[in-house]
Amino acid sequence: MTPPEIFDRNARRLRRGRTAGGGFFAEMMANDLLERLDGVQRAFRDALVVGAEPLIVEGLAKRGIAATVVDPSPRRGTPVEEDQLIFDGAPFDLILASGTLDTVSDLPGALLLLRRALKPDGIMLANFIGAPSLPSLRMAVAAADSSNDLAVARLHPQIDVRAAGDLLVRAGFALPVADLETVDVAYSSFGQLIDDLRAAAATNILIARHAVTRRWLAMASSAFEDMAGPDGRTRETLSYITLTGWAPDPTQPKPAKRGSSNTSLAAILDRSDQR
Repeated sequence: MTPPEIFDRNARRLRRGRTAGGGFFAEMMANDLLERLDGVQRAFRDALVVGAEPLIVEGLAKRGIAATVVDPSPRRGTPVEEDQLIFDGAPFDLILASGTLDTVSDLPGALLLLRRALKPDGIMLANFIGAPSLPSLRMAVAAADSSNDLAVARLHPQIDVRAAGDLLVRAGFALPVADLETVDVAYSSFGQLIDDLRAAAATNILIARHAVTRRWLAMASSAFEDMAGPDGRTRETLSYITLTGWAPDPTQPKPAKRGSSNTSLAAILDRSDQR
């Protein structure tokens, strides 16, 4: 069954094309992926970069890793959507995807295609904004909509870390890991937050978008700034999920078979009670 189209693909291409990458959110997540890459004790030769973040492209070049760059926007890289990636012969031993997978309508399909693009024992490192993120923005938007007797979707649905881990398993990745990082940021205005989201191409691209008026923006801004602390700044939370998964290979460690342990859980608990 074909999954429903949640996001507007054309709007996604346009939003990503209007920014060359970078911005606070995008740079933070790109740096995190590169740090994680440096923690992997092996050499890589051929990488696929999904979402042309400049820091990642430059970082791979400094590490001597050849990169093929794809992005929904033709202004950033070879134009292709993540759920339409087809590469013959699994050519990559590394995939880095930063800040894009949360706006793919068919995320399970995209992860499956990414896994198929990896050589055996190749690794994918990917991150994206997930739940719980932007609670202050959500409250400000809800307040503005309530004042206008509206009840419409304006922010993207968010994936939680458990669901993200399940999707890795479903896509056939070995040794799957999903973890969550949370960052608190202080803003002096509603506009500053929106600017950061625009720089990360993370503003609303839902198919069912609803226009906003100046009056609506003023109400949302006022509600956001009413949440400010004594320093005049409103705290916002950004959570991003990082996925780590390997293409299966016979040389990889395997979990122990069920029932193969020589020590029972009851015995362990009994010893613990005696301490």
